[in-house]
Amino acid sequence: MSKQKEWAEEIFNYSKDLRLPIVRQCFQELIKEANQKDASYEEFLAALLQKEWDSRQDSAQYNRIRRAEFPYKKHLEDLSVYDLPEDAQKKYKRLKTLEFIKEGRNLILAGNPGTGKTHMAIGLGMKACVEGYKVWFTTVPLLINQIKECRSERTLRAFQKRFEKYDLVIADEMGYISFDKEGAELLFTHLSLRAGQKSTIITTNLSFERWEEIFQDPVMTAAMIDRLTHQAYLVNMNGNSYRMKQTKEWLEKQQLV
Repeated sequence: MSKQKEWAEEIFNYSKDLRLPIVRQCFQELIKEANQKDASYEEFLAALLQKEWDSRQDSAQYNRIRRAEFPYKKHLEDLSVYDLPEDAQKKYKRLKTLEFIKEGRNLILAGNPGTGKTHMAIGLGMKACVEGYKVWFTTVPLLINQIKECRSERTLRAFQKRFEKYDLVIADEMGYISFDKEGAELLFTHLSLRAGQKSTIITTNLSFERWEEIFQDPVMTAAMIDRLTHQAYLVNMNGNSYRMKQTKEWLEKQQLV
């Protein structure tokens, strides 16, 4: 066996033991490229390590998006900003910076159905995953059910610890379904764990004046609104239905076929 083959075998084995799969796959190809370009050792090593680093970043990003449990993938770039309600258009650029996550501030997207609340929330969540934040998506009814199940199974403390650690929690559909006093108290307790420290996005079809309809307790409602809106970004999402516009455009295209 030639000396070159011996070195190649050693590199292969070392990279396998050190769990460097991309180094193992690419080192021979990069050696050839380095020889052709007469690259320095430093340039070759940097290129090799960058490939490994890039692969790990891609893998980490993929796993963050997978663990976020989005119902579907929507990017901010897929949004037609000019079709968003006026207030959302004004605040879109600032929200896109994700400063609210760095500041640990909440974001409330409130308005009538079909105006892009969930799309914007998921788009911001996807961007947060890409930028390295830990994100979790849920609906408010599912969140309450999960908390109740964890309490009955005595795993509530473990759930609370996970819930507190997410950089961003997206709680969709506040107001579509009312819940009992127990559910309201559990939701209040868990959202309070994050208040002032980590960000939560709430999407709701109800104005704050109507939140008592779902909490069925004026004191609890006032406390929840106060806790969630303190130093929060509030976006008025009332406007023409974005989904209805897309449906009309689709129907018009069908008629032309």
